[in-house]
Amino acid sequence: MKASEQWVTFMAILLVVYAAVILFFVIRGALKAKNISDFAVGNIKFPSWVVGLSLAASMTSAATFIINPGFIALYGISGVLSFGIVLPIAAFVSLIVLTKGFAKYGHSVKATTMAQWMGQRYKSKSYAFFMAVLALLLITFIVLINVGLTQVISKSLNTEPFYVLLGITVFVFGYMMFGGANSMVYTNTIQAIIMFFVALVLIGSGYEFFENGVTGFIEKLGGIDENLTKPTNTSSFLFRDYFEIILAQIIIGVAIVCQPHIITKSLLLKDSKKINKYLFSGIMFMVVFFLVVVVGLYARLTFPDLKVNGTALKMDEIIPTYVVVKFSVGLGMFIVVGLISAGLSTLESLIQSLSVTITQDILQPIFKERVSKHSVLVNKGVIVILGLVSFVLSWNQIVNPDVSVAIFAQNGVYAYFAAAFVPVLFGMFLKNVPLKAVFAASIVALVVHFGIYYGRLTSYMQEPVNNPGIPAAIAIVSSVVVGYLLYYFNKKKDDHRHVGLDS
Repeated sequence: MKASEQWVTFMAILLVVYAAVILFFVIRGALKAKNISDFAVGNIKFPSWVVGLSLAASMTSAATFIINPGFIALYGISGVLSFGIVLPIAAFVSLIVLTKGFAKYGHSVKATTMAQWMGQRYKSKSYAFFMAVLALLLITFIVLINVGLTQVISKSLNTEPFYVLLGITVFVFGYMMFGGANSMVYTNTIQAIIMFFVALVLIGSGYEFFENGVTGFIEKLGGIDENLTKPTNTSSFLFRDYFEIILAQIIIGVAIVCQPHIITKSLLLKDSKKINKYLFSGIMFMVVFFLVVVVGLYARLTFPDLKVNGTALKMDEIIPTYVVVKFSVGLGMFIVVGLISAGLSTLESLIQSLSVTITQDILQPIFKERVSKHSVLVNKGVIVILGLVSFVLSWNQIVNPDVSVAIFAQNGVYAYFAAAFVPVLFGMFLKNVPLKAVFAASIVALVVHFGIYYGRLTSYMQEPVNNPGIPAAIAIVSSVVVGYLLYYFNKKKDDHRHVGLDS
């Protein structure tokens, strides 16, 4: 399905205007950034609700607006329960609980990255370095967003995906070399507002399918495939039973907050007393954003056999194609800008947090003063290399997808936050945690996650393509158990020592 010439012309003009607006705010923010700390956490006192919108834009990405609805188009109501209800609720609860402790300690030690926070908390430079290296797994998330944006823009401009991906890489990584946190909050706020209205339009776009109420809607889905209407979908590899849909997603939702571009957002608040307003504004917007997955059901009703003009749609193409087919030129272009905003907002946050982590927590400990003297320049070089690596990986995922780029991204991202969960959790709620407890917990998380996934262990891992959420959930639980046992026995040993000294 190709977009009309009128659509392509207007879309090209709109993208140029959109790019110009972003560059305006990038330049405005960049002028106030004087050092690497300003780049990392900003030096402008933004209102708490604005930082909250930046959080909402960062936490809901191209995955929420483009990729996940594609899964729902394939697998139906079971996916809505998992991605649209269970995961968000768990994530919101975790966000409220973990953010307050992280922000309080982060400000007290003046941490600018998550690895720094952990290094300060556990008084270990080697552990900070270890977590910084693990953060490289988040490149897989950058790849997911690149692919989602490429699919949307290439469909809208009738352009080869290779050139669109190249343009995205040069433009976004280019302006992020100069922008940093100040610029990101400006652009994220605009993006979040656009995303909010686009989300409402998308959620309402299937109103004609409800002409006979919810029952009629369900019957239409059932007419295509009965599995689409069931709370569990045994024909899928993601939503087969309630363990996969509910329990595993609760564990993932709780731990998903432990990503640098999410939890460190609270460090942009210069007044930690305003954290409630920050969380309220962010979560209110995210509730709407996560509901966009229902659009996958509308897309399936629009393309019952998941084909257009006899050509089968790849999963990552379903929502971009739905937008081009469903909406008029004017409204369709507004939707596309919203989908692009959803991708760019998280992409900016990932580039910013990951480049600072590489510069400050990997390169600086190795090269010391040679990096610290030129940290801003080094950070720009890091962003260039990140751009090149992500371009190569993204193109490979477009040409050779494993069902969806989401599987590639989830495997990397889930492994990272499985390893990060215990150090963040224990660092906030337990005192005198020994370094060996969190180090062992992180190692266990990685070994269990990758061991189960690539070793194809458990009955869940026997499909041609497997669900990374299963090994990640088991890894997180294993990590908590191992970490707490080591903490408990260390505490017992200390208590005995103190008793001996007292006597």
